[in-house]
Amino acid sequence: MNRDLTTSQGSMLPSPPADQSMLAVHLRLSRVHTLDEQLQALMEIIIESLGAERATLFLHDAQAGELYARIAVGEARREIRLLTAEGVAGHVFTTAQSMLAPDAYESPFFNPRIDELTGFRTRSVACVPMRAVDGTIIGVAQALNKQEGVFADEDLSLLETITAQAALVLRSTLLVQEVERTSRQQSSFMHLVSELSAEIQLGPLLQKIMEAVTRMLDADRATLFLNDEKTGELFSEIGQGLGAQKIRFPNDRGIAGAVFTTGKSINIPHAYADLRFNPSLDRQTGYFTRSILSVPVINKAGKVIGVTQVLNKRGGAFADDDEARLRAFTAQIAIGLENAKLFDDVQAMKQYNDSVLASMTNGVLTLDPEGKVVTCNAAGRRILQMRLEDLLGQDAAVYFAGPNAWVMEKLERALASGTAETALDAALQVGDETAWINLTALPLTGARREVLGSMLLLDDISRERRIKSTMSRYVDASVTDRLLESEAEVLGGHSSVVTVLFSDVRGFTPLAEQLGPQATVALLNDYFTRMVFCVEGEGGMLDKFIGDAMMAVFGVPFPHDDDPDRAVRAAIAMMRALRLFNRERAVLGQAQLRIGIGLNTGDAFTGSVGSPRRMDFTVMGDGVNLASRLEGAGKFYGTPVLLSDFTLKALRGTYRTREIDRVIVRGKTEPVAIHELLEYHDEESFPHLIDVLPGFRDGLALYRSQRWADAVKRFEHCLTLNPKDEAALRMIQRCGELAQDPPGEDWDGVWTLKDK
Repeated sequence: MNRDLTTSQGSMLPSPPADQSMLAVHLRLSRVHTLDEQLQALMEIIIESLGAERATLFLHDAQAGELYARIAVGEARREIRLLTAEGVAGHVFTTAQSMLAPDAYESPFFNPRIDELTGFRTRSVACVPMRAVDGTIIGVAQALNKQEGVFADEDLSLLETITAQAALVLRSTLLVQEVERTSRQQSSFMHLVSELSAEIQLGPLLQKIMEAVTRMLDADRATLFLNDEKTGELFSEIGQGLGAQKIRFPNDRGIAGAVFTTGKSINIPHAYADLRFNPSLDRQTGYFTRSILSVPVINKAGKVIGVTQVLNKRGGAFADDDEARLRAFTAQIAIGLENAKLFDDVQAMKQYNDSVLASMTNGVLTLDPEGKVVTCNAAGRRILQMRLEDLLGQDAAVYFAGPNAWVMEKLERALASGTAETALDAALQVGDETAWINLTALPLTGARREVLGSMLLLDDISRERRIKSTMSRYVDASVTDRLLESEAEVLGGHSSVVTVLFSDVRGFTPLAEQLGPQATVALLNDYFTRMVFCVEGEGGMLDKFIGDAMMAVFGVPFPHDDDPDRAVRAAIAMMRALRLFNRERAVLGQAQLRIGIGLNTGDAFTGSVGSPRRMDFTVMGDGVNLASRLEGAGKFYGTPVLLSDFTLKALRGTYRTREIDRVIVRGKTEPVAIHELLEYHDEESFPHLIDVLPGFRDGLALYRSQRWADAVKRFEHCLTLNPKDEAALRMIQRCGELAQDPPGEDWDGVWTLKDK
């Protein structure tokens, strides 16, 4: 609470020595404890020490970006605020330099608005910044109107000395005040959370939370959008200020959609100036949105389940502090949602025990706080091979003992942490047999966090789960899910257009002989882990490993519109991953790896082949063979990545490539143009790439025109730019061979590759 801002001038006192003045400042400020009292005392010290009529202290409000006068001696009882660059005080604050204004109204920095507000006539000003020990400027001190004469340099030095000493005390008081303010906010927050926790009904709980958020952030209204996974839409389950109206829209649309898809908060001071804002919501509700603060609602598993939006901060835009507090609230929203749903499940089990539990395929056991079995459904009794009367009221620790003691350990951890504990593909000893289950142990808590008991969920691993576990080692998890959800004939044989990727490690046999069996296996495992990650990252399916070679397919079992692009991007990622892998090996003094990749797009047979005892889902056909041949052709041309003309023409994106040749591969009769993929190269791996491309293209055209000497010059120019361009060297050698033994006038420029 501000004191009276006016103090009499008093009698002039002789100026004490500087060290005595500093001691007096410290003593006087130490005798008072509140910030207002310290500021009052400091203003009086400045007036007495400098012989001024009045003094003013402006403190810095970092959040508002303003300077404000908490107390001003000699002025009216009010708080004065100005921008950090406004007036003499603003100039001193922004420049961090003290200044004298012998004639205030002649100074270009003086703002007469303050005089108009206070009715005071300022003649001269001495103004200095207040620095904390760490150099941070916490405010500005001003002395106004020297009673005798004008302020001089010695007055400015004295004012700097006084404020330097005072800043030590004021900074501590400000920090204490900030800690107390934060403590009050946290106390209020926890009190509010405690009140909300008493509500276990989902609808009323969300209503109370939104009302609390609106009130806490001083906003017009707030809305919670939940995600409907079935329709891919966000819908308003509750909206403060929206009444009973519900809104639905795609979960990637507008501000809420951007927050949901990215999982990151968005703070927009001007909604209509942001392209992500969807004004249709305003049209539906008749509301005008100015500012928006939107944060994701994330559950314990880290999944975004909704979005909380607060609209129209009163008095300006939402600050970082508002965002932090709203994020804390959304965490409570997620916890409240899960706890409310869990409590509803417990109540439902009590009311509909026979019908609900009997219909569940997973085993469910509920335990009281003492660990005794309260309920067990039919699936649970089947898994445990126990009768209901033998389970109810029994201590769970008696049954889950010995080899099954791990179940109680999981349960104890869940109760201690208050969160679910899981065990996947775990062995449960049941009599003389072993059952394989997925276990979830979780505590049951009430609205006031009291322990109601615990629950054990036992999922008897089905054949589909085992298939998924096996297939996930070969196919991306999303593809596995779609396979299991689809009809059985998905795995049957059929013809489709696919893009096949073959890769092989160059010179692996001698390297393996040097390394030995164990080191070779370790190298392959590390290498394949990186390569498979690149393939799966583009939605490809790993078909098989063949020694140090790998085959992947894009387009099966489920096609995409851009499968050729996905295959090309995977090849680029593989080459970049190999570059990083080789750098790591170089640091360890290990040998470098080189690989070749072949890509082709075409018809292929896909399906399950084998015997009744062993089946493989694979891809076969000429399109597959050509991809394998192109990988081998890369050795001949010295090109790490080759793709067929069929793949190049099917690409939607643009990538750096160059045509290498037109060839007939072994086992084929029709020629195909082959191209080198160059997109992964940098200046170090392929110097002067941009200049090499036109030279190689021209050389290839001259070569096909049988102008051997001119073609050689173009290819030699390519070698001058990049001495490691093996394709150019290969074409120079071929031009020499053809010059000695010309192919004839009917030659079509096609080269037959004899090796695989």
